[in-house]
Amino acid sequence: MRVCVIGTGYVGLVTGACLAHIGHDVICVDNNEEKVKLMKSGQSPIFEPGLSEIMQSAIQSGNIQFTSDIAAGVGHGEILFIAVGTPPLPTGESDTRYVEAVARGIGANLNGGYKVIVNKSTVPIGSGDWVRMLVLDGIAERQKTLVPAGGGLSEDKLPEVVAQFDVVSNPEFLREGSAVYDTFNPDRIVLGGNSQRAIALMQQLYAPIVERKFAENQSLPPVPILATDLSSAEMIKYAANAFLATKISFINEVANICDRVGADVTQVAKGIGLDSRIGNKFLQAGIGWGGSCFPKDVAALIHTADDYGYEAQLLKSAVSVNERQRLIALEKLQQVLKILKGKTVGLLGLTFKPDTDDLRDAPALNLIEQLNRLGAKVKAYDPIVSQTGLRHGLSGVLVETDAERLADGCDALVLVTEWQQFSTLDYGKMAKLMNHPVIIDGRNYLDPETMVRAGFQYVGVGR
Repeated sequence: MRVCVIGTGYVGLVTGACLAHIGHDVICVDNNEEKVKLMKSGQSPIFEPGLSEIMQSAIQSGNIQFTSDIAAGVGHGEILFIAVGTPPLPTGESDTRYVEAVARGIGANLNGGYKVIVNKSTVPIGSGDWVRMLVLDGIAERQKTLVPAGGGLSEDKLPEVVAQFDVVSNPEFLREGSAVYDTFNPDRIVLGGNSQRAIALMQQLYAPIVERKFAENQSLPPVPILATDLSSAEMIKYAANAFLATKISFINEVANICDRVGADVTQVAKGIGLDSRIGNKFLQAGIGWGGSCFPKDVAALIHTADDYGYEAQLLKSAVSVNERQRLIALEKLQQVLKILKGKTVGLLGLTFKPDTDDLRDAPALNLIEQLNRLGAKVKAYDPIVSQTGLRHGLSGVLVETDAERLADGCDALVLVTEWQQFSTLDYGKMAKLMNHPVIIDGRNYLDPETMVRAGFQYVGVGR
C-alpha cells in the first residue's frame, strides 16, 4: 500500500520505517531539511534500538523515501499519517498547532482519489472531527485559488472533493527504547472511525503485523484489533498512559511507607504482582516517571476533565506523588551526607529511561536543579548523552565520559537511569575513587549485597 507519514519524530519515523520494512511503499515528510538529508543518508536522528538498521534496509529495497515536500507525500499516499508533536502547554493542554498546520496542508494538496487520514499523534479527545474540519478548510482555501476571476472551476465542485477522505484515530502505544519491537509485537491495534471503508483499509495495512509475520513469536494468535468510534480511540490512549502512571505513583507511595515501617518494596511488589488482577509490570519503585508521554498525557486528560466540569482527583494525586518522588533521592542524600553544600554528587544516567536519548521531563533534570540550588557540584555519566552533543545543552552538570571518571572525587552517587551497562560496572574500583562511597539506588536496580561487598553504603527506595 502507498503510505505517507508526516512528521518524523519517535512515532512517525518508527511507524514509517516499520511499515516500509513489512513491504509498504512509504514516503516520510518532515519540514526540517537537515533532518531529511540525514535520513536520506540512512541515519536516524534519534537513538532507538534497531531503527537505523530497518531504515537502511528499507532505503536499499526502495520501500521508503524522505522529503520535505508535503504535496509529494499527500499525492503519493492512500493512507496519510499525521505524526507530528503535540507538546504540553503551561496550562496542561496539548499544543496542537502542528497538527492543525498539517491537516490544512493535507487539504490544500488533496489531489483526487480516496484517502484515509490517520491521527497517529496523541491529540485531544474530539480531534478527529476537528481534523476533518481543518482538512475541509484547506480544500476550501485551495479551491478559492483555483477559481479564476470571471468563471472557470466553480465552488460546486467542492462536494466531490470532500467525499474523497475519511479520518481515523490510530493511537500508538510505543515505548521509547522498545519502539521497533512494540510495532511488530503489539498487544492490540486500536482503530477509531465512522467509515467501514477506512477501517478496512487500515486492517489491510496492518495485516502482516496482525498475522504476526514479523513478530518475535510467530506462533501467537493474531493481534487483537479494536474498532471503536473516534472519541473512544482517542480516550484509550490517554487512559492507558494515565493508568500506568498512576500504577507507578501507587508503588512509589507504598515504597515511602515501606521506608518508614521497615518493609522491602521489591518484595511487596513481587507479592502483589503475582495477583493476576494486578500483574507485575510498572510496579518498580523509584524516583518517579518522566519522558514525553506520561507527564503530557496525564496533564492533558486532567485538563480535558476540567473543561467538561469534572475534577480528576485521582490523576491529580498521581501527579502530586510523582513530583514529590523526584526529590526522594535528594532527601536520602541529605540523610547520609547531611549538608550538601560543597559536596560532589555523581549521577549514573540522565535520560528518563534506558535505551533512549530522550531527556524530556527526566527526573535527572530536577535533581541537577535542586543539587545546584543546595550548593553541590554535580557530575553525570550516561551511555548515550556522554557520547553525543546532547551534553552541550545541559547546564549545572559536568558530563563525564565514563563511570570511573564520574566516581573520582564524588561524595555520593545516585543511580537515576537503569541502563543495563550499570549492572556490570567495576563498583569496587569506583568506591576506591570516591571521597565517601555512598550510592543512592534511585531505581532499586542494583543488588544491595553486591554493592556492600564492593565497599559502598547502599541506600535504595523503600528498601
